[in-house]
Amino acid sequence: MKINATLPEKGRDLRLDLFRGVANWAIYLDHIPDNVVNWITTRNYGFSDAADLFVFISGYTASFVYARMMIERGFIVGATRLTKRVWQLYVAHVFLFVIYIVAIGYVALRYSDPEIISEFNLAGLAGDQAIETLRQGLLLKFKPVNLDVLPLYIVLMGLFPPVLWLMLRQPDLTMLASIALWLAARYFEWNFRAYPAGAWYFNPYCWQVLFVFGSWCALGGAKRSRWLIDLPITLYLCIAYLILALVMTMAGKFPDFGALFPHWLYSTFNPNDKTFLAPYRFLHFVVIVIMVIRFVPKDWPGLEWKVFDPLVVCGQQSLAVFCVGVFLSFVGHFELMMSSGSLFAQIFVSVTGIAMMTCVAYYISWSKRQDKPLPKPAAAKTS
Repeated sequence: MKINATLPEKGRDLRLDLFRGVANWAIYLDHIPDNVVNWITTRNYGFSDAADLFVFISGYTASFVYARMMIERGFIVGATRLTKRVWQLYVAHVFLFVIYIVAIGYVALRYSDPEIISEFNLAGLAGDQAIETLRQGLLLKFKPVNLDVLPLYIVLMGLFPPVLWLMLRQPDLTMLASIALWLAARYFEWNFRAYPAGAWYFNPYCWQVLFVFGSWCALGGAKRSRWLIDLPITLYLCIAYLILALVMTMAGKFPDFGALFPHWLYSTFNPNDKTFLAPYRFLHFVVIVIMVIRFVPKDWPGLEWKVFDPLVVCGQQSLAVFCVGVFLSFVGHFELMMSSGSLFAQIFVSVTGIAMMTCVAYYISWSKRQDKPLPKPAAAKTS
């Protein structure tokens, strides 16, 4: 079949790094309950949040990195490189899983606080089913609290090779098939089973649409839609929808404010259906993507501003920063539980955690540069 997708231009797109850094910082802040600082994250002002951004950029980046390889070197090579990345993600998940549960278990034992075991969904590790619970954890079916995003990423990347092959040949049809799967999963309530009961918090059948949407945008979808994105009416509709999302989100957070609206309107958007990725949530993220494409081009000079460097570096080392952030969110949560939980403590925990994530990112970037061979000295000119 003929290649119908438009390959992205070579060279790094700093927008991906910047927004991936934003997603990592926001996920860290959102994972700390009773923290006033997480009011700065997008989940408080619209239907979508950092998880949507993380999944979208993951799909965009996967196509950005592996599409050209699949075309030039064949499906098998491209699929094996994607599989190698899946293995890296899985190893990272296992390390984080073990360190996370050991840290929580140690804290519960050290401070005689067994309730923290239940709070983080680790009760199965304390009884006769400990071995089976660990086995299910390795199979991605058992997930402690806040460890849902990485297993979703692993599944989506693992199933991506045939999707990318189709996307390169029939991008619009592949996008429509993804939307159809999402809507069917919502209607029939398809989901992956979790252990010991229930289903995945991030339903892969539904969240795949964001991943595939990212791939579609990377492989020409955004360019082909530019005529629509640049229409004045599109801008007005996007602004109107962002205002609606802001108002309805605030209505859900403040009951007295929510009571001002008709029940049919309020109940349409509250509670926010995250597991099955509600259509209004997906549309909200699409609107954000449209606004970014319209106002933040790839060559925007602001991407080079020094103030964005920490975010960009955190985005470039996304996997390590994400894992560190998940662990630090537990540390921050426990610190607030053991302290007064004052405003100063919340700010201190938030700023310190982000600073540590940033330090890890800078160190990894520096370490990778040291692994590269030094440039050869220029040959001396002879007279």
